[in-house]
Amino acid sequence: MSVYDRLKALGIELPPVAIPAAAYVPFVRTGNLVFLSGHIAKRDGKPWVGQLGLDVDTATGKLAARAVAIDLLGTLHAAVGDLNTVTRIVKVMSLVNSTSTFTEQHLVTNGCSELIGEVFGDKGTHARSAFGVAQIPLGACVEIELIAEVA
Repeated sequence: MSVYDRLKALGIELPPVAIPAAAYVPFVRTGNLVFLSGHIAKRDGKPWVGQLGLDVDTATGKLAARAVAIDLLGTLHAAVGDLNTVTRIVKVMSLVNSTSTFTEQHLVTNGCSELIGEVFGDKGTHARSAFGVAQIPLGACVEIELIAEVA
């Protein structure tokens, strides 16, 4: 089954690449690697704001991380032209806007990792870091970046 068939089965339409809000590009390709800039969580086209452990719970944070994954896939598609050429999702790095006592960043980030696994199968198994941070641009609850290898 192709990546696009899996996306369709999951009811996911890839969004267009978001225009950067600062002095950077959405992705850089060097050799067979594609580095995607951090994408913040969005809901209804606006930053999904909040802080885990204060006004956002783990389950909601996980949904936000899944939403980021969909945006990342849209950018990856724009970068490579065909997601079926992805040979491996190499790494995911997640920043979770958290209180100092919140310790479930890894569970929030599963929202992204699990979707990547559903879409890419074994090729989606990746290394990962999940950090709690004091703030994310625009007050977003989650920001995630991704590195992929392509044929």
